[in-house]
Amino acid sequence: MARLRRIRLEALRAEPSSFASRFEDWGILSDDEWRQRLNDPVFIAFNNGEPIGIMGVKRFRPRKMAHRATLVMVYLRESFRSTGFAKNLLDVVIDFARGEGILQIELAVNAESLAASRFYQRHGFIEVGRIPGGLLDHDGEIDDVIMVRRLRE
Repeated sequence: MARLRRIRLEALRAEPSSFASRFEDWGILSDDEWRQRLNDPVFIAFNNGEPIGIMGVKRFRPRKMAHRATLVMVYLRESFRSTGFAKNLLDVVIDFARGEGILQIELAVNAESLAASRFYQRHGFIEVGRIPGGLLDHDGEIDDVIMVRRLRE
């Protein structure tokens, strides 16, 4: 749990405009609250035993929507970007999702995060819409770009 806490808090601190959650909200959680918030699968990328990335998948609960899941908590330490770690982590999550019978992965990405949007596009995600002002940041409103990848082949 300590490694997960460390990389999640690093992500929230390093990229605050990329997440709906705030560092201040997660930083004060008790161990029980961490466990409750992490009921869905979370995958961590390591380099030499050190956590450097995180990616979670949250399945929709209603039975008619259980074939869908949302990619959450996506982060890779900046010094490891463009090294293949992000692709490997995404591949692990997608393989897991397929094994669970998930047919579609969805995500919301900050419209200002062009590198992230391009990464998802390179890996089969397509933009299906936008939520204007999806996030409120210190600097104002930021649109969310909604992207989807079908997992059936």
